[in-house]
Amino acid sequence: MIEIDICKKLLGAKKEMHLDVNFNIKEKDIVALTGESGAGKTTLLRIFAGLEEAKGVIKVDNEIWLDKKFSLPPQKRRIGFVFQEYALFTNMSVEENLLYVNRDKEFCKKLLKMTNLYELKNRSVTKLSGGQKQRVSLCRAMMKRPKLLLMDEPLSALDPKMRTNLQLEILTFHKEFGTTTLLVSHDISEIYKLSNRVIKLHLGKIIADGPPKDILLQMGTNERFSLKGELLEIKNSIAVVVIGGELVEVVVNESEAKELKVGDMMRVKVDTRLIN
Repeated sequence: MIEIDICKKLLGAKKEMHLDVNFNIKEKDIVALTGESGAGKTTLLRIFAGLEEAKGVIKVDNEIWLDKKFSLPPQKRRIGFVFQEYALFTNMSVEENLLYVNRDKEFCKKLLKMTNLYELKNRSVTKLSGGQKQRVSLCRAMMKRPKLLLMDEPLSALDPKMRTNLQLEILTFHKEFGTTTLLVSHDISEIYKLSNRVIKLHLGKIIADGPPKDILLQMGTNERFSLKGELLEIKNSIAVVVIGGELVEVVVNESEAKELKVGDMMRVKVDTRLIN
């Protein structure tokens, strides 16, 4: 069980706000943090990792990581952190990146085989694709056998196919190791596939907390969302867009039509409050 009750003053985009949250995480849960940019999601991950100061309490399996008098140093917290930017050592090979964290060669071999990277173990990480780099980043995070895996939009820079593949890798790791995970993501399908609980933040406060289906449906009925697709044709203010392998006709106004051309990637906004 992980217990957190913290408060931290933040400078938001529009005004000063306070990150003020109090919740528990059960062992082996995958909890998704979502909400608009600037809500405090990444700051919360950094507080867990000990990379930012905060007031309050963090307790992990009865071990104090933070309280009024004490803050456990980041290097002593059993944290695995996966970033969007990979954060790999470019002067090292795939294997060296993992062994830098932990010299356990057998465990390193196991992780690389699980992610189909073992044949690339001696390759420089600069020679890898984006998906391969993120696999290395995930393996490196697991080398510490962390009590808590923190993932800050780790797949957002990848193309849809690679993103789906990496989601499967994450689920495979979770099935194998059962690591408690805190995932920041804006991707609805990713949240639905990976998490068993969703916490939504707004201006530093928790405004929703529950099973993914319940929270995501609530978000869909109360908010606008957008889908990205390629413009195939535009005629008489009707745009034909391919989104997720499906053709969609969208009405655009005259000024928008003048700005668009075939081949453009466009974002189609949907307001589900208008759908009965």
